[in-house]
Amino acid sequence: MANLRDISRRMASVKATMQITRTMEMVSTAKIRAALERAEEAGPYKDAITRMLAHVAHASSAADQPLLEKHEAERSVLFIVIASDRGLAGGFNIVPERSVHTQITELLARGVKCSVITCGKEPTDYFRSRVFEPVMSFEGQSSEPTMDQADRIASFVMDGYEAGSYDRVSIVYHHARNRMEQVLVADQLLPVEVADEGLTMPNDPREGEEGMQEIQPVHGTSAAEADYTFDPSAADVLGYLIPAYVRTVIYHALLDSAAAEHGARRRAMQSATDNATAVVANLSRTYNRVRQGSITTELTEIVGGAAALEDGE
Repeated sequence: MANLRDISRRMASVKATMQITRTMEMVSTAKIRAALERAEEAGPYKDAITRMLAHVAHASSAADQPLLEKHEAERSVLFIVIASDRGLAGGFNIVPERSVHTQITELLARGVKCSVITCGKEPTDYFRSRVFEPVMSFEGQSSEPTMDQADRIASFVMDGYEAGSYDRVSIVYHHARNRMEQVLVADQLLPVEVADEGLTMPNDPREGEEGMQEIQPVHGTSAAEADYTFDPSAADVLGYLIPAYVRTVIYHALLDSAAAEHGARRRAMQSATDNATAVVANLSRTYNRVRQGSITTELTEIVGGAAALEDGE
């Protein structure tokens, strides 16, 4: 059994770690509210441009829109992986990393070329350690993403898709459902697909959540039946809307991931603090038990020594 000094040292070490985890939990708690508000404030704009894109896409021919055109064969796939610059957030980083890595392994086995864009130091290091150099990477912005970052990613993927370098572009990140729950989202970014019913884009992670605006047909008609007059033409309007939509989706994903990161770290640090508290309680009981045993042994030795002295007299 460990002696009292060893137990005291371990208790001090666990308490020091517990102070760190509690502090990190408090910091994430303070940041998550602002991060969630940023993501929620960007939601209505995303819904509006989604609604507008759906209307115009149904009113115009997609033949001249390369970002709406699905390529005949899937020879090259690009993944946008959004995670964090730091660890200590539970499975926030490793879940999207492993999800994309699994998909890449399956695609490579089929002869499909794969590339990744990483947002965050953790996913960048993950893929580099597996000798898979990202075609574009961003570090130091996971907690505070910018529109410039979204513009650079959007320009790269749209140019690549139009040039035929990529046949599909997928985006993988965590959606912050609330302060405690994060949901992994793996969605197709390109080619852009517009649903036929309800004017909603497919696989929106916010669908059905409180505060999300439902995108309904106008005047009780479907988008295809609505009568619009476009100036310039619907094709020209669509040419402006699609790039704006792609940038908006990427930027909203970055904001959503930032909010999810704080939530995941808060939950992980709360769990770590609770575990450290339990460890300290167990060590305290062990310490008291060892100390009690030591005192009992000392008393026994004292009584035995006194008895021996009395017998000697």
